[in-house]
Amino acid sequence: MKRFIGFVKKEFYHIFRDKRSLFILFGMPIAQIMLFGFAITNEINNVDIAILDKSQDATTEEIINKISASNYFSIQQYLKNESEIEPIFQKGKVKAVLVFENDFSKKLTTESNATVQIIADATDPNTANTISNFTSSILQKYQQEINQELKIPYRIIPETRMVYNQELKSVFMFVPGVMTIILMLVSAMMTSISVTKEKEMGTMEILLVSPLKPYLVIIGKVVPYILLSVINAVVIILMSIFIFKMPVQGSFLLLGLESILFIISSLALGILISTISETQQTAMMISLMGLMLPVILLSGFIFPVASMPMPLQVISNVIPAKWFIIIIKGIMLKGVGLAFVWKETLILLGMTVFFMALSVKKYKIRLE
Repeated sequence: MKRFIGFVKKEFYHIFRDKRSLFILFGMPIAQIMLFGFAITNEINNVDIAILDKSQDATTEEIINKISASNYFSIQQYLKNESEIEPIFQKGKVKAVLVFENDFSKKLTTESNATVQIIADATDPNTANTISNFTSSILQKYQQEINQELKIPYRIIPETRMVYNQELKSVFMFVPGVMTIILMLVSAMMTSISVTKEKEMGTMEILLVSPLKPYLVIIGKVVPYILLSVINAVVIILMSIFIFKMPVQGSFLLLGLESILFIISSLALGILISTISETQQTAMMISLMGLMLPVILLSGFIFPVASMPMPLQVISNVIPAKWFIIIIKGIMLKGVGLAFVWKETLILLGMTVFFMALSVKKYKIRLE
Protein backbone atom coordinates (compact mmCIF):
# COMPACT_ATOMS: atom_id res chain seq x y z
CA MET A 1 0.00 0.00 0.00
CA LYS A 2 2.89 2.35 0.80
CA ARG A 3 4.33 1.68 -2.66
CA PHE A 4 0.97 2.52 -4.24
CA ILE A 5 0.68 5.79 -2.24
CA GLY A 6 4.24 6.65 -3.23
CA PHE A 7 3.40 5.98 -6.87
CA VAL A 8 0.32 8.27 -6.66
CA LYS A 9 2.43 11.00 -5.08
CA LYS A 10 4.96 10.67 -7.88
CA GLU A 11 2.17 11.13 -10.46
CA PHE A 12 0.98 14.28 -8.68
CA TYR A 13 4.52 15.65 -8.74
CA HIS A 14 4.78 14.97 -12.48
CA ILE A 15 1.47 16.70 -13.16
CA PHE A 16 2.29 19.79 -11.10
CA ARG A 17 5.72 20.08 -12.72
CA ASP A 18 4.22 19.98 -16.22
CA LYS A 19 2.79 23.43 -16.97
CA ARG A 20 0.94 22.18 -20.04
CA SER A 21 -0.86 19.51 -18.00
CA LEU A 22 -1.88 22.11 -15.42
CA PHE A 23 -3.16 24.38 -18.17
CA ILE A 24 -5.25 21.56 -19.65
CA LEU A 25 -6.60 20.57 -16.23
CA PHE A 26 -7.44 24.01 -14.90
CA GLY A 27 -6.96 26.60 -17.63
CA MET A 28 -9.05 24.98 -20.38
CA PRO A 29 -12.21 24.47 -18.27
CA ILE A 30 -12.09 28.07 -17.02
CA ALA A 31 -11.54 29.41 -20.55
CA GLN A 32 -14.38 27.29 -21.94
CA ILE A 33 -16.81 28.32 -19.18
CA MET A 34 -15.98 31.98 -19.82
CA LEU A 35 -16.37 31.61 -23.58
CA PHE A 36 -19.61 29.63 -23.47
CA GLY A 37 -21.06 31.72 -20.64
CA PHE A 38 -20.52 35.10 -22.30
CA ALA A 39 -20.49 34.31 -26.02
CA ILE A 40 -23.53 32.01 -26.27
CA THR A 41 -26.61 34.15 -25.98
CA ASN A 42 -29.84 34.62 -27.92
CA GLU A 43 -30.17 38.19 -26.71
CA ILE A 44 -28.84 41.27 -28.44
CA ASN A 45 -26.85 44.02 -26.85
CA ASN A 46 -25.81 47.37 -28.37
CA VAL A 47 -26.61 46.25 -31.90
CA ASP A 48 -25.85 49.04 -34.36
CA ILE A 49 -28.90 50.48 -36.14
CA ALA A 50 -29.72 53.54 -38.23
CA ILE A 51 -32.77 55.81 -38.19
CA LEU A 52 -34.64 57.33 -41.13
CA ASP A 53 -37.15 59.76 -39.59
CA LYS A 54 -39.30 61.21 -42.36
CA SER A 55 -41.63 62.90 -39.90
CA GLN A 56 -39.21 64.43 -37.37
CA ASP A 57 -41.90 65.36 -34.86
CA ALA A 58 -42.16 65.13 -31.08
CA THR A 59 -43.61 61.62 -31.11
CA THR A 60 -40.92 60.07 -33.30
CA GLU A 61 -38.26 61.84 -31.25
CA GLU A 62 -39.70 60.33 -28.07
CA ILE A 63 -39.76 56.83 -29.58
CA ILE A 64 -36.18 57.19 -30.84
CA ASN A 65 -35.07 58.29 -27.39
CA LYS A 66 -36.64 55.20 -25.85
CA ILE A 67 -34.93 52.97 -28.40
CA SER A 68 -31.61 54.72 -27.79
CA ALA A 69 -32.02 54.44 -24.01
CA SER A 70 -32.42 50.67 -24.18
CA ASN A 71 -29.40 48.40 -23.92
CA TYR A 72 -30.46 46.55 -27.03
CA PHE A 73 -29.59 49.11 -29.69
CA SER A 74 -26.95 51.69 -30.46
CA ILE A 75 -27.98 54.33 -32.99
CA GLN A 76 -25.02 54.79 -35.32
CA GLN A 77 -26.44 57.10 -37.96
CA TYR A 78 -29.43 59.21 -38.92
CA LEU A 79 -30.26 58.83 -42.60
CA LYS A 80 -31.66 61.60 -44.80
CA ASN A 81 -33.39 59.52 -47.49
CA GLU A 82 -34.06 55.94 -48.57
CA SER A 83 -31.20 55.90 -51.08
CA GLU A 84 -28.77 55.72 -48.13
CA ILE A 85 -30.20 52.45 -46.80
CA GLU A 86 -28.56 50.06 -49.27
CA PRO A 87 -25.01 51.50 -48.97
CA ILE A 88 -25.11 51.47 -45.16
CA PHE A 89 -26.13 47.80 -45.18
CA GLN A 90 -23.37 46.96 -47.65
CA LYS A 91 -20.78 48.44 -45.30
CA GLY A 92 -21.83 45.75 -42.82
CA LYS A 93 -21.80 47.89 -39.69
CA VAL A 94 -25.53 48.52 -39.31
CA LYS A 95 -27.83 45.53 -38.78
CA ALA A 96 -31.18 47.32 -39.09
CA VAL A 97 -32.77 50.59 -40.21
CA LEU A 98 -35.95 51.98 -38.62
CA VAL A 99 -38.06 54.09 -40.97
CA PHE A 100 -40.73 56.43 -39.54
CA GLU A 101 -43.31 57.39 -42.13
CA ASN A 102 -44.24 60.98 -43.07
CA ASP A 103 -46.59 62.82 -40.67
CA PHE A 104 -46.19 60.09 -38.07
CA SER A 105 -47.63 62.06 -35.14
CA LYS A 106 -50.44 63.53 -37.25
CA LYS A 107 -51.55 60.10 -38.50
CA LEU A 108 -51.38 58.73 -34.98
CA THR A 109 -53.77 61.41 -33.67
CA THR A 110 -56.12 61.65 -36.66
CA GLU A 111 -56.18 58.07 -37.93
CA SER A 112 -55.25 56.37 -34.62
CA ASN A 113 -52.44 54.41 -36.26
CA ALA A 114 -49.00 55.01 -37.74
CA THR A 115 -46.33 52.76 -39.20
CA VAL A 116 -42.69 52.08 -38.34
CA GLN A 117 -40.83 50.01 -40.90
CA ILE A 118 -38.09 47.71 -39.57
CA ILE A 119 -35.60 46.87 -42.32
CA ALA A 120 -33.23 44.17 -41.04
CA ASP A 121 -30.08 42.63 -42.52
CA ALA A 122 -31.12 38.98 -42.74
CA THR A 123 -27.72 37.56 -43.70
CA ASP A 124 -27.89 36.45 -40.07
CA PRO A 125 -31.59 35.44 -39.82
CA ASN A 126 -31.51 34.76 -36.07
CA THR A 127 -30.20 38.24 -35.28
CA ALA A 128 -32.62 39.83 -37.76
CA ASN A 129 -35.57 38.09 -36.09
CA THR A 130 -34.38 39.12 -32.64
CA ILE A 131 -33.95 42.76 -33.73
CA SER A 132 -37.47 42.77 -35.15
CA ASN A 133 -38.95 41.26 -31.97
CA PHE A 134 -37.10 43.59 -29.60
CA THR A 135 -38.02 46.67 -31.64
CA SER A 136 -41.67 45.62 -31.77
CA SER A 137 -41.58 45.12 -28.00
CA ILE A 138 -40.28 48.66 -27.41
CA LEU A 139 -42.95 50.10 -29.73
CA GLN A 140 -45.67 48.09 -28.03
CA LYS A 141 -44.55 49.27 -24.59
CA TYR A 142 -44.61 52.90 -25.76
CA GLN A 143 -48.07 52.33 -27.27
CA GLN A 144 -49.37 51.05 -23.93
CA GLU A 145 -47.99 54.10 -22.14
CA ILE A 146 -49.71 56.63 -24.40
CA ASN A 147 -53.00 54.69 -24.46
CA GLN A 148 -53.57 54.74 -20.70
CA GLU A 149 -55.72 57.90 -20.77
CA LEU A 150 -57.19 57.58 -24.27
CA LYS A 151 -60.66 56.31 -25.14
CA ILE A 152 -59.67 55.47 -28.70
CA PRO A 153 -56.31 53.71 -28.50
CA TYR A 154 -53.44 54.59 -30.80
CA ARG A 155 -51.79 51.79 -32.77
CA ILE A 156 -48.15 51.86 -33.79
CA ILE A 157 -47.79 49.21 -36.48
CA PRO A 158 -44.32 47.69 -36.99
CA GLU A 159 -43.72 46.43 -40.53
CA THR A 160 -40.70 44.19 -40.90
CA ARG A 161 -38.77 43.77 -44.14
CA MET A 162 -35.83 41.40 -44.38
CA VAL A 163 -33.15 42.22 -46.92
CA TYR A 164 -30.66 39.81 -48.57
CA ASN A 165 -32.57 36.82 -47.20
CA GLN A 166 -36.29 37.44 -47.36
CA GLU A 167 -37.21 33.81 -46.63
CA LEU A 168 -34.90 33.75 -43.59
CA LYS A 169 -33.14 30.61 -44.78
CA SER A 170 -30.66 29.49 -42.13
CA VAL A 171 -28.47 27.99 -44.85
CA PHE A 172 -27.53 31.55 -45.88
CA MET A 173 -25.88 31.92 -42.48
CA PHE A 174 -24.44 28.43 -42.09
CA VAL A 175 -22.81 27.98 -45.49
CA PRO A 176 -20.36 30.93 -45.10
CA GLY A 177 -19.69 29.93 -41.48
CA VAL A 178 -19.15 26.24 -42.21
CA MET A 179 -16.95 27.08 -45.18
CA THR A 180 -14.84 29.29 -42.91
CA ILE A 181 -14.53 26.63 -40.21
CA ILE A 182 -13.61 23.88 -42.68
CA LEU A 183 -10.96 25.95 -44.43
CA MET A 184 -9.53 27.25 -41.15
CA LEU A 185 -9.39 23.95 -39.30
CA VAL A 186 -8.31 21.74 -42.22
CA SER A 187 -5.67 24.19 -43.41
CA ALA A 188 -4.30 25.05 -39.99
CA MET A 189 -4.50 21.49 -38.65
CA MET A 190 -2.79 19.88 -41.62
CA THR A 191 0.07 22.34 -41.64
CA SER A 192 0.39 22.42 -37.84
CA ILE A 193 1.56 18.81 -37.81
CA SER A 194 3.88 19.16 -40.83
CA VAL A 195 7.01 20.36 -39.03
CA THR A 196 6.30 18.39 -35.84
CA LYS A 197 6.01 15.27 -37.98
CA GLU A 198 9.51 15.93 -39.31
CA LYS A 199 10.80 16.16 -35.73
CA GLU A 200 9.19 12.92 -34.62
CA MET A 201 10.34 11.02 -37.71
CA GLY A 202 13.88 12.29 -37.25
CA THR A 203 14.05 14.02 -40.63
CA MET A 204 14.24 17.51 -39.13
CA GLU A 205 18.03 17.27 -39.09
CA ILE A 206 18.03 16.93 -42.87
CA LEU A 207 16.04 20.15 -43.19
CA LEU A 208 18.27 21.90 -40.66
CA VAL A 209 21.44 21.16 -42.66
CA SER A 210 19.86 21.64 -46.09
CA PRO A 211 20.90 24.66 -48.19
CA LEU A 212 17.29 25.85 -48.32
CA LYS A 213 16.63 29.13 -46.58
CA PRO A 214 13.97 29.17 -43.83
CA TYR A 215 11.42 31.05 -45.93
CA LEU A 216 11.78 28.50 -48.74
CA VAL A 217 11.18 25.64 -46.30
CA ILE A 218 8.06 27.42 -45.00
CA ILE A 219 6.77 28.08 -48.53
CA GLY A 220 7.53 24.49 -49.52
CA LYS A 221 5.43 23.27 -46.62
CA VAL A 222 2.55 25.57 -47.49
CA VAL A 223 2.22 25.22 -51.29
CA PRO A 224 0.75 21.68 -51.43
CA TYR A 225 -1.84 22.54 -48.80
CA ILE A 226 -2.78 25.74 -50.66
CA LEU A 227 -3.70 23.70 -53.73
CA LEU A 228 -5.62 21.10 -51.72
CA SER A 229 -7.48 23.76 -49.73
CA VAL A 230 -8.40 25.65 -52.91
CA ILE A 231 -9.98 22.43 -54.21
CA ASN A 232 -11.83 22.18 -50.90
CA ALA A 233 -13.08 25.76 -51.26
CA VAL A 234 -14.27 25.19 -54.84
CA VAL A 235 -16.17 22.05 -53.81
CA ILE A 236 -17.84 23.87 -50.91
CA ILE A 237 -18.86 26.84 -53.08
CA LEU A 238 -20.24 24.58 -55.84
CA MET A 239 -22.20 22.52 -53.31
CA SER A 240 -23.60 25.65 -51.69
CA ILE A 241 -24.76 26.98 -55.07
CA PHE A 242 -26.20 23.83 -56.66
CA ILE A 243 -27.36 21.87 -53.61
CA PHE A 244 -28.29 24.54 -51.04
CA LYS A 245 -29.25 27.22 -53.61
CA MET A 246 -26.92 29.77 -52.04
CA PRO A 247 -26.75 32.90 -54.23
CA VAL A 248 -23.51 34.57 -55.25
CA GLN A 249 -24.53 38.17 -55.91
CA GLY A 250 -20.97 39.49 -56.24
CA SER A 251 -17.90 38.67 -58.29
CA PHE A 252 -16.75 35.04 -58.48
CA LEU A 253 -13.21 36.28 -59.10
CA LEU A 254 -13.19 38.39 -55.94
CA LEU A 255 -14.73 35.50 -53.97
CA GLY A 256 -11.99 33.19 -55.22
CA LEU A 257 -9.16 35.62 -54.44
CA GLU A 258 -10.49 36.32 -50.96
CA SER A 259 -10.84 32.59 -50.29
CA ILE A 260 -7.22 32.01 -51.37
CA LEU A 261 -6.08 34.84 -49.09
CA PHE A 262 -7.92 33.28 -46.15
CA ILE A 263 -6.51 29.84 -46.95
CA ILE A 264 -2.96 31.22 -47.00
CA SER A 265 -3.66 33.01 -43.71
CA SER A 266 -4.90 29.77 -42.13
CA LEU A 267 -1.94 27.82 -43.48
CA ALA A 268 0.46 30.42 -42.14
CA LEU A 269 -1.17 30.13 -38.72
CA GLY A 270 -0.83 26.34 -38.93
CA ILE A 271 2.87 26.64 -39.79
CA LEU A 272 3.35 28.97 -36.81
CA ILE A 273 1.71 26.40 -34.52
CA SER A 274 3.93 23.66 -35.92
CA THR A 275 7.13 25.62 -35.32
CA ILE A 276 6.32 26.12 -31.63
CA SER A 277 5.05 22.59 -30.97
CA GLU A 278 7.31 19.68 -30.08
CA THR A 279 4.94 16.83 -30.95
CA GLN A 280 2.11 16.18 -33.39
CA GLN A 281 -0.24 15.62 -30.45
CA THR A 282 0.55 19.07 -29.04
CA ALA A 283 0.11 20.68 -32.44
CA MET A 284 -3.22 18.89 -32.95
CA MET A 285 -4.47 19.95 -29.52
CA ILE A 286 -3.52 23.60 -30.09
CA SER A 287 -5.18 23.53 -33.51
CA LEU A 288 -8.40 21.99 -32.22
CA MET A 289 -8.80 23.72 -28.86
CA GLY A 290 -7.07 26.96 -29.75
CA LEU A 291 -8.86 27.46 -33.08
CA MET A 292 -12.16 25.58 -33.09
CA LEU A 293 -13.81 27.24 -30.08
CA PRO A 294 -12.77 30.81 -30.97
CA VAL A 295 -13.76 30.31 -34.62
CA ILE A 296 -17.21 28.99 -33.72
CA LEU A 297 -17.95 31.32 -30.80
CA LEU A 298 -16.10 34.58 -31.50
CA SER A 299 -16.16 34.90 -35.28
CA GLY A 300 -19.79 36.02 -35.52
CA PHE A 301 -20.68 32.77 -37.30
CA ILE A 302 -23.52 31.86 -34.91
CA PHE A 303 -23.58 34.51 -32.18
CA PRO A 304 -23.40 38.28 -32.88
CA VAL A 305 -20.10 39.75 -31.73
CA ALA A 306 -21.76 43.07 -30.81
CA SER A 307 -23.76 41.32 -28.06
CA MET A 308 -20.66 39.96 -26.34
CA PRO A 309 -18.76 41.68 -23.51
CA MET A 310 -16.14 44.18 -24.66
CA PRO A 311 -13.11 41.95 -23.81
CA LEU A 312 -14.48 39.20 -26.08
CA GLN A 313 -15.20 41.74 -28.82
CA VAL A 314 -11.56 42.85 -28.65
CA ILE A 315 -10.32 39.24 -28.76
CA SER A 316 -12.55 38.52 -31.78
CA ASN A 317 -10.60 41.10 -33.79
CA VAL A 318 -7.52 38.86 -33.83
CA ILE A 319 -9.43 35.89 -35.25
CA PRO A 320 -9.02 35.72 -39.06
CA ALA A 321 -12.32 33.86 -39.42
CA LYS A 322 -14.29 36.90 -38.24
CA TRP A 323 -13.03 39.05 -41.11
CA PHE A 324 -13.45 36.31 -43.72
CA ILE A 325 -17.07 35.71 -42.72
CA ILE A 326 -17.77 39.44 -43.16
CA ILE A 327 -16.11 39.32 -46.59
CA ILE A 328 -17.81 36.17 -47.83
CA LYS A 329 -21.28 37.27 -46.68
CA GLY A 330 -20.76 40.64 -48.30
CA ILE A 331 -19.77 39.12 -51.64
CA MET A 332 -22.22 36.22 -51.76
CA LEU A 333 -25.33 37.78 -50.23
CA LYS A 334 -24.94 41.55 -50.67
CA GLY A 335 -23.03 41.61 -53.95
CA VAL A 336 -20.43 44.08 -52.67
CA GLY A 337 -17.09 44.69 -54.34
CA LEU A 338 -13.61 45.35 -53.04
CA ALA A 339 -14.59 48.96 -52.25
CA PHE A 340 -16.71 47.67 -49.34
CA VAL A 341 -14.42 44.90 -48.03
CA TRP A 342 -10.98 46.47 -48.53
CA LYS A 343 -10.48 47.01 -44.79
CA GLU A 344 -11.21 43.38 -43.93
CA THR A 345 -8.97 42.28 -46.83
CA LEU A 346 -6.07 44.38 -45.56
CA ILE A 347 -6.53 42.95 -42.05
CA LEU A 348 -6.38 39.38 -43.39
CA LEU A 349 -3.33 40.26 -45.50
CA GLY A 350 -1.60 41.82 -42.49
CA MET A 351 -2.34 38.74 -40.36
CA THR A 352 -0.94 36.47 -43.07
CA VAL A 353 2.30 38.44 -43.30
CA PHE A 354 2.60 38.49 -39.50
CA PHE A 355 2.07 34.72 -39.15
CA MET A 356 4.56 33.96 -41.93
CA ALA A 357 7.20 36.33 -40.57
CA LEU A 358 6.86 34.90 -37.06
CA SER A 359 7.08 31.35 -38.43
CA VAL A 360 10.30 32.15 -40.28
CA LYS A 361 11.72 33.81 -37.16
CA LYS A 362 10.87 30.81 -34.99
CA TYR A 363 12.38 28.51 -37.58
CA LYS A 364 15.57 30.61 -37.67
CA ILE A 365 15.86 30.26 -33.91
CA ARG A 366 15.95 26.50 -34.31
CA LEU A 367 18.66 26.76 -36.93
CA GLU A 368 21.04 28.52 -34.53
